[in-house]
Amino acid sequence: MFYPEIVLIVLGFIWLIFASIQDWRTREVSDWLNFSLLVFALGFRFFWSLFEKEWSFFIFGLFGFVVFFVLANAFYYSRVFAGGDAKLMMALGAILPFGGSYFDNSILLFEFLMLFLVISVVYGLTWSLCLMFSHWDAFKKQFSKVFHDKKKFVFHALPFTILFFALGFIFYSFFLIAFVVLILPFLYFFAKGIDEACMVHSISLSRSKEGDWLYKTISTKQGKVHATWEGLTKKDIAFLRRYWKKSIVIREGVPFVPVFLLSFLFYVILWYSSKNIFFWF
Repeated sequence: MFYPEIVLIVLGFIWLIFASIQDWRTREVSDWLNFSLLVFALGFRFFWSLFEKEWSFFIFGLFGFVVFFVLANAFYYSRVFAGGDAKLMMALGAILPFGGSYFDNSILLFEFLMLFLVISVVYGLTWSLCLMFSHWDAFKKQFSKVFHDKKKFVFHALPFTILFFALGFIFYSFFLIAFVVLILPFLYFFAKGIDEACMVHSISLSRSKEGDWLYKTISTKQGKVHATWEGLTKKDIAFLRRYWKKSIVIREGVPFVPVFLLSFLFYVILWYSSKNIFFWF
């Protein structure tokens, strides 16, 4: 018996592997890669539905795309995702619905999102620790600077920590909340130290590319190039190469597409485990 979900899974893995390699090497994912995954996924769903007269398979693909389109835009405009990550999530939305009803597919999409969030935290923390140890001297200096400038955050957190700790003797869960509130300022210091000490560096204009994040706005007599979330445009790069002609300071992002790959892998494992057809796969 042929399962059309197998084709979608293979498509997803192939595209995510290539996207992960590209993101690792260049810190970006090409639009053609994201859009081609979306076209192939919806195209396969459409022709399968056409031949088998089961249009729900195609409609559920559109449903997943719409749901993740909304989520991806929410993540993008809240500055959680870069543009390539948002487009990749939209494309995955067309892959992931393997269920036979809107309810089943809603649960599957929610499960993927929860997996994605958990793996994002573990991946981000692991990457940050690696950066910290590989740039220890610079990180230590930057952490001390941020702590000195922002230590008031610790004093602001102390009253809430004491309050939740006291409530913990009534409801034990408040002990956990007190601990989280206490470490939040130090997590901020840690993240800021990693960002400033490990993620910011200077490059020549000849190496700059579309999408690079400027660390600070560059001003020239002819105009300004602003540091924006969208990154440098081709027009910005042409302007800088004409009027700036110096090195630029950029903030390098973390290769985030491997999180999609790992989340998709665990998602498939859990889905097949629930179907009890590992032997077929």
